[in-house]
Amino acid sequence: MDYGIKLWGDNNFFIDNKKVKLNYKSSPSLVKIVQQIRENDIKGPILLRFPHLIEKQIDLVYRTFNKARAEFKYRGTFNAVYPLKVNQYPNFVKNLVQLGEKYDYGLEAGSKAELFLAMAYNNKKAPITVNGFKDEEMISIGFIACEMGHNITITIEGLSELENIIKISKKRFGSIPNIGLRIRLHSSGVGIWAKSGGINSKFGLTSTELLQAVNLLKKANLIEKFTMIHFHIGSQISEIGPLKKALREAGNLFVQLKKMGATGLNAINIGGGLAIEYSQHRQSMNRNYSLSEYANDITFLLKDISVRKNVPEPNIFIESGRYIAASHAVLVAPVLELFSQEYTEEKLQLKEKNPPLVQELYDIYKTIDSPRAQEYLHDSLDHMDSLLTLFDLGYIDLIDRSNTEILVNLIMKKAIMLLKDKKTRELLRIQDMVQERYLVNFSMFQSLPDLWGISQSFPVMPLDRLDEKPTRSASIWDITCDSDGEISYNRASPLILHDVDVTKEEYFIGFFLVGAYQEVLGMDHNLFTHPTEATIRIDDTGFSVENVIESQSILDIFEDLDYDIKEVQEILNEKIEKSSLIDDKTKKYILGEIYLFLNDNGYLKTINGKDDS
Repeated sequence: MDYGIKLWGDNNFFIDNKKVKLNYKSSPSLVKIVQQIRENDIKGPILLRFPHLIEKQIDLVYRTFNKARAEFKYRGTFNAVYPLKVNQYPNFVKNLVQLGEKYDYGLEAGSKAELFLAMAYNNKKAPITVNGFKDEEMISIGFIACEMGHNITITIEGLSELENIIKISKKRFGSIPNIGLRIRLHSSGVGIWAKSGGINSKFGLTSTELLQAVNLLKKANLIEKFTMIHFHIGSQISEIGPLKKALREAGNLFVQLKKMGATGLNAINIGGGLAIEYSQHRQSMNRNYSLSEYANDITFLLKDISVRKNVPEPNIFIESGRYIAASHAVLVAPVLELFSQEYTEEKLQLKEKNPPLVQELYDIYKTIDSPRAQEYLHDSLDHMDSLLTLFDLGYIDLIDRSNTEILVNLIMKKAIMLLKDKKTRELLRIQDMVQERYLVNFSMFQSLPDLWGISQSFPVMPLDRLDEKPTRSASIWDITCDSDGEISYNRASPLILHDVDVTKEEYFIGFFLVGAYQEVLGMDHNLFTHPTEATIRIDDTGFSVENVIESQSILDIFEDLDYDIKEVQEILNEKIEKSSLIDDKTKKYILGEIYLFLNDNGYLKTINGKDDS
């Protein structure tokens, strides 16, 4: 079973010698990388970053658009900027800036803090765009960026922002940023982010406001600084049709603004939205287009409008962050426990004389075979209903009930194994009934918040044993004390994992395509914080592990919440010192334990006596 790796993997990963491997240079396995990191006493979940996958995506975007420009003889330039909101973590951003330098790959900021990051780290010749609502202070920061020599465009979301730019331009030192106008299109996208576009969207200027903006710019003698129009119809655009419609509308607005005297206007920024494929199942694919189709449609449509309307082809800007960031990060977490492992033959407590139906269940368990698997399965389920009724009436005891539950579970597992090559509706129903709960050492709220918040799917698969056919229909439980911390079993798109004894062997689960939004949206539910992260560089001979940042300690978490950590420690120490239940020697030992625990992270180390290492 390949867990749909050919659908979502984009040729970045492959299965070889029963393991998931990186499809790059020496092709190390993910398990080997994780095991090397854990040798340094790293416990809990680990986020792996792969810079080569960042570079691959940047190169692919530029190469594809430049190919489209050459094919259609497009005279405008192609430019891309990365929206910092997608992932602001330094081990990602610094790699992205370095790898994007040769392409003049820029940054987009949507807040004052992000703008300062862009000013500090952006490549010298690369553009900076500034989106979102802005006060006078944020606009002043944009002017400072321009005075530093940055190629910066401040995109106006409302007329008051434009009025502030005009006011500030009269006070500053002569360098004025380029000005963009966010246009509010009638066209909108599809899916849960469709409200990003359309006439009722949060951002952008109406047609009337556009006319006012142009007049304000002319009056202030800043019309030459108006260089860009910008629109955005949503993140993760699953269908190409709405984008094409939006492009036609934006292209014609570009033409009209040029004819109104916007002589400096030379660019259309189409925002983000370039989708990636998250699905592991062909019947639920996320997008209906390729990067090549995306680039060709944008280039062709803007070329066609420009030629017909006799205006120069606009420079193209895109702000597709998800496409660049998502694939670079993989979350790996160990399975701590399988919750139905108590249903084993060793747990049976059969009596010398069992109730007839219990004895019959035992005989079914011992004799079930392929020809009669489905028949025996039905018999065992019928027997269980009868035995549970007998228990409610007081005719059998708790031992008999326990034996019933164990035997029926074992029979269902055997039947699934015997019928595994048959995709019957009955088998899917049985798999649903005997789904295994895998307790995995991570927090869904911290590491996969979009799964909880908007039901976003992420590819999930084991990293090893991929030469064996998995047989356990699986739901995944995280370690938070929240019933929502679960990836439920879905019969329509089932996750099937291996039956494994975690007291005897390690079993790691990989969560893929988590590099976009998940880290910055992650919440400290139950005070589980960002997992340990590591940057992995791969060459022709192997790999190296760099920039390991361990998950925050419990004291760090308290400090982030504005607790006085000295006060917390002093209170704990004082209560131990005053305890009358322990002697002085024991008090010193306990104080040492508390010190160690407070300075470690909060992810689990052991479960049922098994060390997670």
